[in-house]
Amino acid sequence: MGGSLDIILLALLAGFIALRLVSVLGRRTGNERRQENPAGPDRVRAPEPKALDTAGQDRPPYPSHPGTVLSVDRDTPLARTLSRIVLADHHFDPEAFIQGARSAYQMITEAFAAGDRETLRPLLSPEIFGDFEAAIAEREAKNQTMQTTIVDILASDVSDARLESGVAEITVTFKAELVSVVRDSENRIIEGNPSDTETVTDVWTFSRHVKARDPNWLLVATDSHD
Repeated sequence: MGGSLDIILLALLAGFIALRLVSVLGRRTGNERRQENPAGPDRVRAPEPKALDTAGQDRPPYPSHPGTVLSVDRDTPLARTLSRIVLADHHFDPEAFIQGARSAYQMITEAFAAGDRETLRPLLSPEIFGDFEAAIAEREAKNQTMQTTIVDILASDVSDARLESGVAEITVTFKAELVSVVRDSENRIIEGNPSDTETVTDVWTFSRHVKARDPNWLLVATDSHD
């Protein structure tokens, strides 16, 4: 049985790129609160193994972009939890998840800066949406505007995972380069520099019930490492 699980895990960890997050998941608000599943502080990177697909065919180990690679030692608790999620949800594609999480990160980051509540609402849990909405409302009350552009997502590593009572939670640590500027009512820059990029590390947790018909993963917790 252990050997079968190892083969399944290696097969599904072989490529890691496109999520069933139909809409997709962005950036810290400065008002976020961490929820029950805090991001794990450690991430495990192993040498890239030779990957096997489900038919036993050899494939290239991973995609070329380092930000879409998940490398974990198959004997770690994280790898075993990912294996349990795969077994509980046969439609779960790790490659799809990590790619979707990257897209979601950019979408939510830029929607938050633009104050686009309609884009944010279906991607966030009610609690996280409330935090984001409060930060947007505070900015609007001060007649301030914000513009954030993701220049590049340097890394997106799965750093924690849980499966309890049919609910899967996966934590992703993003390292990104971005440009962010806040302006006052007269369009004067009061924070940031449009000519400078900054590197940020954000830790986000996504959640989904493995038996739900809705394929969307919701953002349920955020944190940042300055």
